[in-house]
Amino acid sequence: MIFKDYYKILGLETNRVTINEIKNAFREQAKKYHPDVNSGSIAEERFKDINEAYRILSTPNSKRKYDRIWYSHVGKRIEKQKEEREAKPDFFTLLFGSFKSFQKGKKQKIPEKGENVETEITLNLEQAFYGSNKKISLRATDGKMKTFSIQIPAGIRNGEKMRLIGQGKPGINGGNSGDLFVKVNIENTKKYRLHGYDIYTDLYITPWEAALGAKVSIDGIDSSSNIYIPQGIQSGEKIRIPQKGYKDGKGGRGDLFAEIKIVVPKNLSEEEIEIYKKLKEISKFEPRN
Repeated sequence: MIFKDYYKILGLETNRVTINEIKNAFREQAKKYHPDVNSGSIAEERFKDINEAYRILSTPNSKRKYDRIWYSHVGKRIEKQKEEREAKPDFFTLLFGSFKSFQKGKKQKIPEKGENVETEITLNLEQAFYGSNKKISLRATDGKMKTFSIQIPAGIRNGEKMRLIGQGKPGINGGNSGDLFVKVNIENTKKYRLHGYDIYTDLYITPWEAALGAKVSIDGIDSSSNIYIPQGIQSGEKIRIPQKGYKDGKGGRGDLFAEIKIVVPKNLSEEEIEIYKKLKEISKFEPRN
């Protein structure tokens, strides 16, 4: 897959920009390379790239995912170049500074970036779906506990890492601090289970609903749905409710799957017992054959 620097396409030098700055940059580039004022396939292709860059960067969730790819291709190189520029002495430093250092017997100290720190947090499925604010406490290099407040975006993926710039270990000789990476683990609840973008839940029904079919209501993670249970459904079968699952990060949703659990009543009335006895006499159904 060919990497495209969307920030460069929009005329931006860094990813540390606001959504408004991205919108302004998009308008400026779109006006400059619009097909109405430019002709040829090159201008048309550039205009497509501009629209594609804006589509990815204008949404916080997709921007966050793209930034990780951008950092590995561009961000690291920029940081390295910046550190090299800061560490490289100018002409007067070479002429006078090194002479003074030589006189005093001291070596020039080069700034070094601090180490990155990684940690993990656990959210339940509903917290991850709606987004939440979490606090984590880590022990700093001085031995004291430091607390961070992290805003978890709605629809974050299981295993996704959030980056807190400059919250890692302090730099050496005036270098920048490292970053803090927080891995998000999503755990299932008693009611909902996550599989990719799909959510699974149990739907408990009576034997007569299973035998005759029925229309019932089921609670999804953010809304209820009315579904039809087909006649003769079995325990373990699943009913799919489209677009009621987990957020896919592209504006869509996975599906909700209701797994059927047929529940037999424990306490029967005399009338119910007689009905079951009658059913036993007249029914030819044999599940063990």
